[in-house]
Amino acid sequence: MGTRKGTTAAVMGALVAIGTLALGGTANAAAQQDVRQDVQQGITHEENPRVPEGAVWTEAYFPSSDRSGVQLHADVLRPAGLPARAKTPVILAVGPYFSHTGQTGPEGYTQTGPSARFADFTSGTGLFARGYTYVMVDLRGFGGSTGCLDWVGPGEQADVKAAVQWAAGQSWSTGRVGMYGKSYDAVTGLVGNNLDLPALKAVVAQEPLWDMYNYLFSNGVPRPNVTGTPNAYNSIATMPTLPDDTARYQANAAYESTHPECLADNLANNDEPDPDSSYWRARDLAADAAGTDTPLFVTQGFIENNTKPEDMEQYLDNHRGVERGWLGQWEHVRGNETNSQGQLLQGRAGFFDEVMRFYDRYLKGTKPQVQDPAYAIEDSTGQWREQATWPALSSSTVAALENGSYLDDGAATTLASRAAPEGQQWDMEHAEDPAPAAAKSLSTLEATTNSYLTWSKPVTSAVRITATPRISLRAGASGNVMVRLWDVAPDGTAVMFDENVALIERAGQVSFDLKSTDWTFAEGDRLAVQIGTIGSGSWWDTPSGNTVAVTRAKLSLDLQNPRSDRPTQGDRSPYLDTYLRQYTRTVTSIGEGTFRLGRG
Repeated sequence: MGTRKGTTAAVMGALVAIGTLALGGTANAAAQQDVRQDVQQGITHEENPRVPEGAVWTEAYFPSSDRSGVQLHADVLRPAGLPARAKTPVILAVGPYFSHTGQTGPEGYTQTGPSARFADFTSGTGLFARGYTYVMVDLRGFGGSTGCLDWVGPGEQADVKAAVQWAAGQSWSTGRVGMYGKSYDAVTGLVGNNLDLPALKAVVAQEPLWDMYNYLFSNGVPRPNVTGTPNAYNSIATMPTLPDDTARYQANAAYESTHPECLADNLANNDEPDPDSSYWRARDLAADAAGTDTPLFVTQGFIENNTKPEDMEQYLDNHRGVERGWLGQWEHVRGNETNSQGQLLQGRAGFFDEVMRFYDRYLKGTKPQVQDPAYAIEDSTGQWREQATWPALSSSTVAALENGSYLDDGAATTLASRAAPEGQQWDMEHAEDPAPAAAKSLSTLEATTNSYLTWSKPVTSAVRITATPRISLRAGASGNVMVRLWDVAPDGTAVMFDENVALIERAGQVSFDLKSTDWTFAEGDRLAVQIGTIGSGSWWDTPSGNTVAVTRAKLSLDLQNPRSDRPTQGDRSPYLDTYLRQYTRTVTSIGEGTFRLGRG
């Protein structure tokens, strides 16, 4: 790494932080001197092309807040040309993807430097010219931080607390911090809100997990990535450093080599299937959001193939503060992301502009000149509307479903391997559910030995199923159950738009939520509810072989009348048509309707 002959005025304020750094554990005296020099100097884009234009890069270390001895590493990007003690608000990202080597694997760098993970954000917003400092902090066990991985448990939550407090307490900080992220580093933003930290004034969280359990299990049933995901993060945590990383960074990054229990524990701890265990209760972010009020800006794809909208409604209901949201029909993508044709993958223009109005309002106190909707929502027709909140209900209904039975045989042709397919990464940034490639890969909408159906009557006017459907039933035997919801047009065209599964440990009552949804039924459409064995590669179930009799089944639904929609700008997200191609089937026999959906 190159160094400057003179001390950069823009980073002189970092000298104040040196006296508070925790300099122990894995670093020797030479490494301590090394990091002092790095923090005092500061690297510009002209000296290292990995530094964003208009910024000066320094590194810092500080202890986590749980008194565990964990040392956290931060890359600090200050606006170039500022006076030494010029105070700015801070945008903070905390996560596993900020290693100097690469985000989820080595990216071919020959020179060390700050991660480019959110270079689109810093450049696309003109962040440094706008007078913001940007800080990236490695969670414990990743990058230049010591400690064992903790899958958003108490340890990583302590890291988030320490990062916010450290960023707020620097001499160059106004004390007002915002968090930014997508996927795992969006989850840490939700954690920041839950911690109720006075210095944290705003959170932008794109496509997060709302409850860590749901990424590896669904109601006791493991997903195929139950071991693949912990293995992926072990791999990220043990990436090699670069030759010109500081001695302290290299020493911290080698933590797992002298603490092999970290990797073993990460695999073992995440293999707990019980959502009510103490391990998973500590990671239930939706429940822990109760009473919190940090201003929150979220994005979420309803048909997401990775971090799905499970427990989103609970989190937002528990959150009491200002909310902004983009919700719609897309995959695991950022609000500004485009495809090769230049189409915005979330379909709506102006993400960075809206984000910066949000930050300026809550970090600088600048009243916005544009009034953004609280929620902008794309439904299944590709139309956008604005709402003051989500969900917004017109009515609710509880549909009594027919009795039936099914053979819990696992629909063997669709069972997924527990191992990741070759080339598949199971980290949160890359993993996705396997899409059905052909009709045989998705259970057809017909009554069979391993599933049965209940039909609604045709709707007499358009109606939207919104919020979070919930199923309850009485099972006559142990096994597994899958519930799927289908939108069936009069011509027999059927789209599967919601599903979830559960383990039936013993005969008796079973209740669980499906995914949150926002799906509009056209006049004449019917809802088909399919109950049966798990016939999807999205779960790694163990079929019981039992015939499961189902009685007293009820489906709770929240409904919205589309006639009250207030349109807002936005185009059809490209993934919606991909999803429809993958999950549309043709029904040859439509059953008699036994319940009403909405008004007809």
